[in-house]
Amino acid sequence: MKISVHYPLQRGEILLRTDIDWDADIAPATVEGHRFDFEVATEKPYFYFKPLLRNDGDVVWAQGDNYLAITAEASREIYPHFKAEEHCGACSINEISGHRFRVFHPPGYDENLVKRYPVLYMHDGQNLFFPEEAFGGSDWQVDETMNTLDAMNIIDKVIVVGIFSRDRMHEYTRDGYHDYGRFIVEELKPFIDTNYRTLPGPKTTAVMGSSLGGVVSFYLGWQWPDVFGNAACMSSTFTYNDDLMERVAGEAKRDVRFYLDSGWPRDNYEVTRGMRDLLVRRGYRFGEDLLYFAFPNALHNERSWAVRSHIPFQFFFGAGKTTRQG
Repeated sequence: MKISVHYPLQRGEILLRTDIDWDADIAPATVEGHRFDFEVATEKPYFYFKPLLRNDGDVVWAQGDNYLAITAEASREIYPHFKAEEHCGACSINEISGHRFRVFHPPGYDENLVKRYPVLYMHDGQNLFFPEEAFGGSDWQVDETMNTLDAMNIIDKVIVVGIFSRDRMHEYTRDGYHDYGRFIVEELKPFIDTNYRTLPGPKTTAVMGSSLGGVVSFYLGWQWPDVFGNAACMSSTFTYNDDLMERVAGEAKRDVRFYLDSGWPRDNYEVTRGMRDLLVRRGYRFGEDLLYFAFPNALHNERSWAVRSHIPFQFFFGAGKTTRQG
């Protein structure tokens, strides 16, 4: 099996070790620029491995958990980092045109400069990272969930942009979501793509929200499919103040992957099922460009959305789906 390690090496050498023998160094079979290709021979269905950096006799292991290789996949590409993270990846607040937002960048962002990232735009940004900011004191724990999924070797690392709501009843409904969407498309996304190492295409750009935030997420994917190729809509208040079902029924199918869910009861279960059925009638297929779940007894609150947020993360950013760089 081929393991490709991408790292901007300045000094020393990159080696590989595996659980086949953690004491045995594996040298790269080929080196091309910042890419180090290793060949691992094994009959096991899977193995764990980790790169290490050797420089003047000093050995530094890559940070984080061991990487998982499934031999049926034939190859694996990784972007390790070797220094402990010194900065909070979600602490700074930015502002453009009166809109405040946080940008979470994952561990290793500042060190491994050859890595580019998919981007997830999330609404109600004050509820995503810190309990002291969140409604009811319960945040989505987005950074912890993303880091856990990365440790599980199940998703690609992702930049998350959390946009603070100003007047969500206006911005997330038909009264104002067009102007809000134009702000994201014309100002915020160009800023993010200019100032961060992103994969800017629609297949590697997602939008996500809950309740009214689910409505505006659907709207953004439907209105700008050439920008947002993925839209997660949790407990969405479809039909409250939008015309999305009418548009889906009457307009051409969009090249967007939609994730829909709700709790039950009293969590927009009925309208979410209605939107699901409408999308299926328009040609969307489960597991391909549509994923839908209903969660018995799940409540309409931040804690419930946080618990199941890993599902759309995996659907959109599953390992191997977004790793192509450039």
